[in-house]
Amino acid sequence: QVQLVESGGGLVQAGGSLRLSCAASGSFASINAMGWYRQTPGKQRELVATITSGSATNYADSVKGRFTISRDNAANTVYLQMNSLKPEDTAVYYCNADIRIRVFVDHYWGQGTQVTVSS
Repeated sequence: QVQLVESGGGLVQAGGSLRLSCAASGSFASINAMGWYRQTPGKQRELVATITSGSATNYADSVKGRFTISRDNAANTVYLQMNSLKPEDTAVYYCNADIRIRVFVDHYWGQGTQVTVSS
């Protein structure tokens, strides 16, 4: 069974930094794109950043220049370095990965990790 396990959330003051990690475990053939999304109560889940297997990246305009996504393919792990955090970054952050089990690729989600930025 494939699982994505996130860590690194917490409470930080505005202007501070946090680093999120998400590790994939289980039996699978390969991982394609990985990414981070976030959601606040009453709102739709929104894209934060994605990274392909070749390390091409894409960011939401709201986090460009402050957040950096990276991955360690050997460890099946994706990271999100968040700097210059703002109160509006407060959300539950979810890891996402497109994972090939045998022939087909499925989307997987982590359980979410809370990030709270105080003003």
